[in-house]
Amino acid sequence: MPLLETKDLGISFGGLQAVDNVYLTIEEKEIVGLIGPNGAGKTTVFNLLTGVYTPTKGAIRFEGSSIIGKKPYQINRLGIARTFQNIRLFKNMTVLDNIKVAMSQNMKYSTLSAILRLPSYWREEKETTEKAMKLLSLFEMEDAADQMASNMPYGRQRKLEILRSLASDPKLLLLDEPAAGMNPTETHELMETIRRIRDIFGVAVLLIEHDMSLVMGVCERIYVLDYGTLIASGTPDEIRSNDKVIKAYLGG
Repeated sequence: MPLLETKDLGISFGGLQAVDNVYLTIEEKEIVGLIGPNGAGKTTVFNLLTGVYTPTKGAIRFEGSSIIGKKPYQINRLGIARTFQNIRLFKNMTVLDNIKVAMSQNMKYSTLSAILRLPSYWREEKETTEKAMKLLSLFEMEDAADQMASNMPYGRQRKLEILRSLASDPKLLLLDEPAAGMNPTETHELMETIRRIRDIFGVAVLLIEHDMSLVMGVCERIYVLDYGTLIASGTPDEIRSNDKVIKAYLGG
């Protein structure tokens, strides 16, 4: 059974069919790319998978169960986390607190324990802080733990958003243009980090990205969208040599 599966997935807005007849499968611990020209419907697919939009046709199954109709926070609790094209951090909070916020759903202490600062509160806060610092170490960002998120350079803010998504212990991580704004060195580091994230946390990754060096270098399979429909799927080598993909997206 695939970790995630869609069948005949589609959505229309006011008569405009934005996405149609999309079939995806993602296995556990797999790294998969979703590529295509601007406006092809890639982010719309992400919004369907995370409950931002409700499809007008088709099915979405996660670990064998339908997630259509569930709210975004419910889907997150089931094990799907995401990042966005536009960074959405709590910019007036510290780097460390941005990550700890994403862990709050797993905290067990009561409101009374927090108000009275009982031992159970301090014990769980200590464990949460240690876990957050471990996540920061993935990007060698421990030194920035007490900085305000708004004071971070763009590339580090992008990395922080990825780490915050991991903080909710997902089984599937959706990355929407994670290399946007990064230089070639940072993009290469991101490629290695995505592999480490998969290996260390055992998560599957579905990423939207325009940087083909990243997509071809890290993805095991790739889906290609054009005008809201799938035109190809396969390994990086198969996609690289696919005539339809070359004509629609990659170019000669």
